Amino acid sequence: MNRYLPLILAGVLLNALAQLALKQGMRVVGPFAFRLEGLAGLCLEVALNPYVLAGLACYVVSVVVWLMVLSRVDVSYAYPLLSVGYIVTALAGKAFFGEALGPVRWAGILVICLGVYLVTRSA
Repeated sequence: MNRYLPLILAGVLLNALAQLALKQGMRVVGPFAFRLEGLAGLCLEVALNPYVLAGLACYVVSVVVWLMVLSRVDVSYAYPLLSVGYIVTALAGKAFFGEALGPVRWAGILVICLGVYLVTRSA
């Protein structure tokens, strides 16, 4: 199963990239409230945002890659590896968006790393 690890990581990284692109897109759009007035304009602005479109495209490709993974690997092995995306997005959030990573978040990231290590050793 470890031979499929690059394929699994490709899917996970595409998913993380999608999250980062969507975040950037919504940073451009800015905060909004769900109200009937202006909803059409807001939907159009979000739908035409290049970052949002890129994020959605990454999601589509990641789903195709994930289907390939599931056709080859036990779901009990592959699914826990999705947590690598939490690590990547947390670190990228800090690097690209200046998000805070306090001690508790770092501890959580270390626990996730340990879990991913244990899962990959069980193959």
